[in-house]
Amino acid sequence: MTGPDWSKKLREEIGKAVIGQDAVIERLMVALLANGHVLLEGMPGLAKTLLIKSLGTALGVQFERIQFTPDLLPSDVVGTMIFQPKNGEFSAHRGPIFANLVLADEINRAPAKVQSALLEGMQERQVTIGGQTHALPKPFFVMATQNPVEQEGTYPLPEAQTDRFLFKLIVDYPSAEEESSMMQRWGQVTKQPSLAAASSGEELLALRAEVDRIHLSPAVQGYILALVRGTRSLAERSGSGKRYLNFGASPRASLALYQAGRSLAWLRGQDYVSPALIQELAPDIMRHRIGLTYEAEAEEITPDKIVAQVVERTPVPAK
Repeated sequence: MTGPDWSKKLREEIGKAVIGQDAVIERLMVALLANGHVLLEGMPGLAKTLLIKSLGTALGVQFERIQFTPDLLPSDVVGTMIFQPKNGEFSAHRGPIFANLVLADEINRAPAKVQSALLEGMQERQVTIGGQTHALPKPFFVMATQNPVEQEGTYPLPEAQTDRFLFKLIVDYPSAEEESSMMQRWGQVTKQPSLAAASSGEELLALRAEVDRIHLSPAVQGYILALVRGTRSLAERSGSGKRYLNFGASPRASLALYQAGRSLAWLRGQDYVSPALIQELAPDIMRHRIGLTYEAEAEEITPDKIVAQVVERTPVPAK
């Protein structure tokens, strides 16, 4: 199966429930192929939860939704040990994280103790309960949502948490035409969408072998390194110029650009990774991996502006 064919059948199924958001949907499919997690940020009512739930249904995998709240406990996510009166022993009760696709809804509403419960699962694809390690199912993804404006009762994600997300995607308002189509399609309660599985977890795992065949030249690999290391050079203290970054992107950014570049190329039916694809992916991969200084925030400089500046300054390899 080709990338465009797989993309088309998933898009058609998701499109039954979600109108628009084509760029975000493509990034979500890239994350599936690259075995990465996704953080979606956007205002309430932009169908972030519906989009992820629809993706899980179209992919045909086990889906679990965890509503993050200030009183949530780590055991509510990963599970705990339960005493069995019949045999007098404790047994592991698995939490909702034991699913193929886990939606961490409003992830920044839970304190750091709960957020850290996800760290082992996101990185090692395993969970430790009562001193025993349990492997998570394959494939396994965490897709989280958060509201960018509401600050009361929220806990900002630590850098160790955000760095584990392949993408941070900004979900924007729909166009006027898309919003009009929403009203026409979902204005009646009896016309709610019904989705069916268009793929499977086994098919997704098999498609990753196709992605691994996509060629990425040494020149483009050097370009990826130059972009990532360019953010770190901005974080170094200079004698006179202003410093806009406290820290640059981590090595996970290099790996993410490498993996996501091949996935996006395969999804679009290309057999090699071009510098243009890397430039397109750079904001989504690096906006949450760089730390702005107070000076940058005071001058209203955003992470996307920093990434665009690095892309503009970095020489593009010749064909």
